[in-house]
Amino acid sequence: MTTLRETFLDELADIYDAEHQLTKALPKMVKAAEHDELKAGFQEHLKQTQTHVQRIEQVFEALGEKAKAKKCKAMKGLIEEGEERISDEAGDAALIAAAQKVEHYEIAGYGSLKCWADHLGEAEAAELLEQTLEEEKETDDKLTELAENSINAEQNEEEHAHNRRR
Repeated sequence: MTTLRETFLDELADIYDAEHQLTKALPKMVKAAEHDELKAGFQEHLKQTQTHVQRIEQVFEALGEKAKAKKCKAMKGLIEEGEERISDEAGDAALIAAAQKVEHYEIAGYGSLKCWADHLGEAEAAELLEQTLEEEKETDDKLTELAENSINAEQNEEEHAHNRRR
């Protein structure tokens, strides 16, 4: 039977790998994004993700453990799905949807890890994980706003083009 601490460490290793995978995928998203605001958002999230990697290393250290990664199959799948969206005609809207799937996965992971750290009495780890959790939520909110703006702008362009044809 696996203890909560063992599960916690296993999931921490999983999200550590997920963040590493994301640092490799985000530059592709930056390149594929059409609108400057989305490009900038992806670039900002890349820097933030690099900080998340370092913060996870701090969590391992706070727990008296060596940082280690466990292959995150879920992130691998989410990134592959996102890469398929790069060539979609839906453009930025499709990229944003793929990015939000990643954010929701991370929010779920960090939420559980923070809860478990609290339960295990690991206050420093919980605080570090809470910081990352809040940043992931903020990124998700920004992506939602970009999606709404992007979709509205595209609809306005289509309507304008349709009216010119009349």
